[in-house]
Amino acid sequence: MFSIGDFARHGQVSVRMLRHYDAVGLLRPARVDPATGYRFYTAAQLARLNRLVALKELGFTLEQVGRMLDPGPGPEELRGMLTLRRAELEQQIAADHARLTDVEARLRIIEKEGVMPDQDVVIKSVPAVRVAESTGRAAGFEPQAISPVIQPLFGDLSDRLAQAGIAIAGPAIAYYDARDDGTVDIHACVPVNVEPDAAPGFSIVDLPAHASVATTVYHGNVTGIGAAWQALGRWVEDNGYRTAAPVREVTLAWTPDPDGWVTELQEPLAPR
Repeated sequence: MFSIGDFARHGQVSVRMLRHYDAVGLLRPARVDPATGYRFYTAAQLARLNRLVALKELGFTLEQVGRMLDPGPGPEELRGMLTLRRAELEQQIAADHARLTDVEARLRIIEKEGVMPDQDVVIKSVPAVRVAESTGRAAGFEPQAISPVIQPLFGDLSDRLAQAGIAIAGPAIAYYDARDDGTVDIHACVPVNVEPDAAPGFSIVDLPAHASVATTVYHGNVTGIGAAWQALGRWVEDNGYRTAAPVREVTLAWTPDPDGWVTELQEPLAPR
Protein backbone atom coordinates (compact mmCIF):
# COMPACT_ATOMS: atom_id res chain seq x y z
CA MET A 1 0.00 0.00 0.00
CA PHE A 2 0.96 3.62 -0.54
CA SER A 3 0.78 6.47 1.91
CA ILE A 4 -1.35 9.35 0.70
CA GLY A 5 1.82 11.28 -0.19
CA ASP A 6 3.29 8.44 -2.24
CA PHE A 7 -0.05 7.80 -3.95
CA ALA A 8 -0.33 11.50 -4.82
CA ARG A 9 3.16 11.40 -6.31
CA HIS A 10 2.45 8.30 -8.40
CA GLY A 11 -0.91 9.67 -9.50
CA GLN A 12 0.46 13.18 -10.17
CA VAL A 13 -2.16 14.94 -8.10
CA SER A 14 -2.02 16.91 -4.86
CA VAL A 15 -2.60 15.44 -1.42
CA ARG A 16 -5.23 18.14 -0.94
CA MET A 17 -7.17 16.86 -3.97
CA LEU A 18 -7.01 13.25 -2.73
CA ARG A 19 -8.49 14.37 0.59
CA HIS A 20 -11.21 16.23 -1.29
CA TYR A 21 -12.00 13.19 -3.47
CA ASP A 22 -12.27 11.14 -0.28
CA ALA A 23 -14.57 13.71 1.34
CA VAL A 24 -16.99 13.70 -1.61
CA GLY A 25 -16.88 9.93 -1.97
CA LEU A 26 -15.18 9.72 -5.36
CA LEU A 27 -11.99 7.94 -4.25
CA ARG A 28 -11.98 6.41 -0.79
CA PRO A 29 -8.66 5.18 0.67
CA ALA A 30 -8.22 1.43 0.67
CA ARG A 31 -7.51 1.64 4.41
CA VAL A 32 -7.54 4.29 7.11
CA ASP A 33 -5.46 3.71 10.22
CA PRO A 34 -7.96 3.90 13.10
CA ALA A 35 -5.35 5.21 15.49
CA THR A 36 -3.68 7.88 13.38
CA GLY A 37 -6.27 8.57 10.65
CA TYR A 38 -3.57 8.12 7.99
CA ARG A 39 -4.94 7.19 4.57
CA PHE A 40 -3.48 4.35 2.51
CA TYR A 41 -4.10 3.50 -1.16
CA THR A 42 -3.34 0.57 -3.47
CA ALA A 43 -1.78 0.62 -6.93
CA ALA A 44 -5.06 -0.72 -8.35
CA GLN A 45 -6.73 2.56 -7.35
CA LEU A 46 -4.55 4.49 -9.82
CA ALA A 47 -6.88 3.36 -12.64
CA ARG A 48 -9.88 4.99 -10.94
CA LEU A 49 -7.83 8.11 -10.19
CA ASN A 50 -6.80 8.38 -13.86
CA ARG A 51 -10.42 8.20 -15.00
CA LEU A 52 -11.53 10.67 -12.34
CA VAL A 53 -8.93 13.24 -13.38
CA ALA A 54 -9.54 12.66 -17.10
CA LEU A 55 -13.30 13.16 -16.78
CA LYS A 56 -12.77 16.26 -14.64
CA GLU A 57 -10.43 17.68 -17.30
CA LEU A 58 -13.10 17.01 -19.90
CA GLY A 59 -15.19 19.60 -18.09
CA PHE A 60 -17.56 17.36 -16.15
CA THR A 61 -18.56 18.34 -12.62
CA LEU A 62 -17.51 16.09 -9.76
CA GLU A 63 -21.13 15.04 -9.34
CA GLN A 64 -21.25 14.00 -13.00
CA VAL A 65 -17.89 12.26 -12.66
CA GLY A 66 -19.21 10.23 -9.76
CA ARG A 67 -22.12 8.97 -11.84
CA MET A 68 -19.79 8.08 -14.72
CA LEU A 69 -17.12 6.26 -12.75
CA ASP A 70 -19.34 3.32 -11.83
CA PRO A 71 -19.09 1.32 -13.98
CA GLY A 72 -17.37 4.08 -15.97
CA PRO A 73 -16.25 4.34 -19.61
CA GLY A 74 -13.91 1.77 -21.07
CA PRO A 75 -10.42 2.67 -22.31
CA GLU A 76 -11.51 3.17 -25.94
CA GLU A 77 -14.49 5.35 -25.01
CA LEU A 78 -12.36 7.39 -22.62
CA ARG A 79 -9.68 7.79 -25.28
CA GLY A 80 -12.30 9.10 -27.70
CA MET A 81 -13.61 11.55 -25.11
CA LEU A 82 -10.10 12.81 -24.39
CA THR A 83 -9.36 13.17 -28.10
CA LEU A 84 -12.51 15.25 -28.54
CA ARG A 85 -11.59 17.42 -25.54
CA ARG A 86 -8.09 17.93 -26.92
CA ALA A 87 -9.55 19.18 -30.20
CA GLU A 88 -11.84 21.56 -28.30
CA LEU A 89 -8.91 22.91 -26.28
CA GLU A 90 -6.83 23.38 -29.44
CA GLN A 91 -9.70 25.36 -30.98
CA GLN A 92 -9.96 27.46 -27.83
CA ILE A 93 -6.21 28.16 -27.89
CA ALA A 94 -6.43 29.21 -31.54
CA ALA A 95 -9.37 31.50 -30.76
CA ASP A 96 -7.56 33.01 -27.78
CA HIS A 97 -4.46 33.56 -29.93
CA ALA A 98 -6.57 35.34 -32.56
CA ARG A 99 -8.11 37.56 -29.89
CA LEU A 100 -4.66 38.35 -28.48
CA THR A 101 -3.45 39.30 -31.95
CA ASP A 102 -6.44 41.61 -32.35
CA VAL A 103 -5.81 43.21 -28.94
CA GLU A 104 -2.18 43.84 -29.86
CA ALA A 105 -3.26 45.43 -33.15
CA ARG A 106 -5.76 47.67 -31.30
CA LEU A 107 -3.06 48.71 -28.84
CA ARG A 108 -0.78 49.72 -31.72
CA ILE A 109 -3.62 51.82 -33.16
CA ILE A 110 -4.23 53.48 -29.78
CA GLU A 111 -0.53 54.23 -29.38
CA LYS A 112 -0.58 56.11 -32.70
CA GLU A 113 -3.58 58.26 -31.82
CA GLY A 114 -2.67 61.92 -32.06
CA VAL A 115 0.42 61.09 -34.11
CA MET A 116 0.66 62.19 -37.74
CA PRO A 117 -0.21 59.07 -39.81
CA ASP A 118 2.57 57.65 -41.95
CA GLN A 119 0.15 56.27 -44.57
CA ASP A 120 0.57 58.01 -47.94
CA VAL A 121 -2.81 58.43 -49.65
CA VAL A 122 -3.12 58.69 -53.44
CA ILE A 123 -6.33 59.40 -55.34
CA LYS A 124 -6.59 57.54 -58.63
CA SER A 125 -9.09 55.85 -60.92
CA VAL A 126 -9.43 52.09 -61.15
CA PRO A 127 -10.70 50.30 -64.27
CA ALA A 128 -13.40 47.67 -64.41
CA VAL A 129 -12.01 44.19 -63.93
CA ARG A 130 -13.44 40.77 -64.74
CA VAL A 131 -12.95 38.34 -61.89
CA ALA A 132 -13.70 34.84 -60.77
CA GLU A 133 -15.50 35.27 -57.47
CA SER A 134 -16.32 33.05 -54.52
CA THR A 135 -18.37 34.33 -51.59
CA GLY A 136 -18.85 33.52 -47.92
CA ARG A 137 -20.29 35.11 -44.83
CA ALA A 138 -18.67 36.21 -41.57
CA ALA A 139 -20.25 37.19 -38.28
CA GLY A 140 -18.69 40.66 -38.40
CA PHE A 141 -15.68 42.72 -39.41
CA GLU A 142 -13.46 41.45 -36.58
CA PRO A 143 -10.25 39.84 -37.89
CA GLN A 144 -11.07 36.61 -36.04
CA ALA A 145 -14.38 36.51 -37.92
CA ILE A 146 -13.01 37.44 -41.36
CA SER A 147 -9.83 35.33 -41.53
CA PRO A 148 -11.38 31.86 -41.07
CA VAL A 149 -13.78 32.62 -43.92
CA ILE A 150 -11.66 34.45 -46.49
CA GLN A 151 -8.59 32.21 -46.41
CA PRO A 152 -10.47 29.01 -47.36
CA LEU A 153 -12.41 30.98 -50.00
CA PHE A 154 -9.22 31.95 -51.82
CA GLY A 155 -7.75 28.45 -51.46
CA ASP A 156 -10.88 26.79 -52.84
CA LEU A 157 -11.20 29.35 -55.64
CA SER A 158 -7.60 28.77 -56.72
CA ASP A 159 -8.14 24.99 -56.79
CA ARG A 160 -11.36 25.28 -58.82
CA LEU A 161 -9.73 27.62 -61.34
CA ALA A 162 -6.88 25.18 -61.80
CA GLN A 163 -9.34 22.32 -62.33
CA ALA A 164 -11.22 24.43 -64.90
CA GLY A 165 -8.00 25.35 -66.69
CA ILE A 166 -8.54 29.10 -66.11
CA ALA A 167 -5.43 31.21 -65.60
CA ILE A 168 -5.29 33.94 -62.96
CA ALA A 169 -4.64 37.26 -64.71
CA GLY A 170 -3.86 39.64 -61.85
CA PRO A 171 -3.59 40.22 -58.09
CA ALA A 172 -6.21 38.88 -55.73
CA ILE A 173 -9.01 41.23 -54.64
CA ALA A 174 -11.23 41.06 -51.58
CA TYR A 175 -14.24 43.23 -50.86
CA TYR A 176 -16.92 43.20 -48.20
CA ASP A 177 -20.66 43.97 -48.01
CA ALA A 178 -22.23 44.67 -44.63
CA ARG A 179 -25.71 43.17 -44.20
CA ASP A 180 -28.60 44.59 -42.19
CA ASP A 181 -28.28 41.80 -39.61
CA GLY A 182 -24.67 42.75 -38.85
CA THR A 183 -23.06 39.90 -40.76
CA VAL A 184 -20.66 40.51 -43.63
CA ASP A 185 -20.62 39.02 -47.12
CA ILE A 186 -17.03 38.32 -48.11
CA HIS A 187 -16.06 38.27 -51.77
CA ALA A 188 -12.79 36.58 -52.74
CA CYS A 189 -11.84 37.45 -56.34
CA VAL A 190 -9.03 36.98 -58.84
CA PRO A 191 -8.88 38.60 -62.30
CA VAL A 192 -9.47 36.27 -65.26
CA ASN A 193 -9.75 36.60 -69.05
CA VAL A 194 -12.76 34.43 -69.84
CA GLU A 195 -16.37 34.87 -70.85
CA PRO A 196 -18.75 35.65 -67.95
CA ASP A 197 -20.39 32.24 -67.83
CA ALA A 198 -21.01 30.66 -64.42
CA ALA A 199 -18.49 27.97 -63.52
CA PRO A 200 -18.77 25.22 -60.88
CA GLY A 201 -18.25 26.65 -57.42
CA PHE A 202 -17.63 30.23 -58.48
CA SER A 203 -18.96 33.03 -60.68
CA ILE A 204 -17.43 35.23 -63.36
CA VAL A 205 -18.43 38.84 -62.68
CA ASP A 206 -17.29 42.33 -63.66
CA LEU A 207 -16.25 44.62 -60.83
CA PRO A 208 -17.13 48.22 -61.77
CA ALA A 209 -14.68 50.97 -62.56
CA HIS A 210 -14.36 53.92 -60.17
CA ALA A 211 -13.20 57.37 -61.27
CA SER A 212 -12.00 58.51 -57.85
CA VAL A 213 -10.51 56.11 -55.33
CA ALA A 214 -8.44 56.90 -52.23
CA THR A 215 -5.64 54.35 -52.01
CA THR A 216 -2.86 53.53 -49.60
CA VAL A 217 -0.38 50.66 -49.48
CA TYR A 218 0.02 48.51 -46.38
CA HIS A 219 3.08 46.31 -45.82
CA GLY A 220 2.87 43.29 -43.51
CA ASN A 221 0.56 40.72 -42.01
CA VAL A 222 -3.09 41.61 -42.57
CA THR A 223 -3.75 41.06 -38.86
CA GLY A 224 -2.45 44.61 -38.43
CA ILE A 225 -4.22 46.16 -41.41
CA GLY A 226 -6.82 47.84 -39.22
CA ALA A 227 -4.50 50.75 -38.46
CA ALA A 228 -4.10 51.48 -42.17
CA TRP A 229 -7.86 51.33 -42.74
CA GLN A 230 -8.47 53.73 -39.86
CA ALA A 231 -5.84 56.13 -41.17
CA LEU A 232 -7.44 56.00 -44.62
CA GLY A 233 -10.89 56.58 -43.10
CA ARG A 234 -9.66 59.66 -41.26
CA TRP A 235 -8.10 60.99 -44.46
CA VAL A 236 -11.37 60.50 -46.36
CA GLU A 237 -13.35 62.43 -43.74
CA ASP A 238 -10.73 65.17 -43.25
CA ASN A 239 -10.67 65.87 -46.98
CA GLY A 240 -14.43 66.22 -47.43
CA TYR A 241 -15.24 62.84 -48.96
CA ARG A 242 -17.44 59.87 -48.13
CA THR A 243 -17.25 56.23 -49.11
CA ALA A 244 -19.14 55.69 -52.37
CA ALA A 245 -18.93 51.91 -52.84
CA PRO A 246 -17.58 48.78 -51.13
CA VAL A 247 -13.89 49.11 -50.30
CA ARG A 248 -11.37 46.66 -51.73
CA GLU A 249 -8.15 45.04 -50.61
CA VAL A 250 -5.81 44.19 -53.49
CA THR A 251 -2.89 41.86 -52.78
CA LEU A 252 0.08 43.39 -54.60
CA ALA A 253 2.60 40.91 -53.22
CA TRP A 254 2.17 37.55 -51.50
CA THR A 255 4.89 35.55 -49.74
CA PRO A 256 4.80 32.37 -47.62
CA ASP A 257 5.63 34.64 -44.67
CA PRO A 258 2.60 36.91 -44.09
CA ASP A 259 4.91 39.66 -42.85
CA GLY A 260 6.06 40.07 -46.46
CA TRP A 261 2.59 40.75 -47.87
CA VAL A 262 1.85 44.04 -49.62
CA THR A 263 -1.80 45.13 -49.81
CA GLU A 264 -3.36 48.14 -51.49
CA LEU A 265 -6.44 49.54 -49.76
CA GLN A 266 -8.97 51.11 -52.14
CA GLU A 267 -11.86 53.30 -50.94
CA PRO A 268 -14.13 54.70 -53.73
CA LEU A 269 -14.94 58.35 -53.11
CA ALA A 270 -17.84 60.76 -53.50
CA PRO A 271 -18.13 64.37 -52.27
CA ARG A 272 -19.64 64.62 -48.79
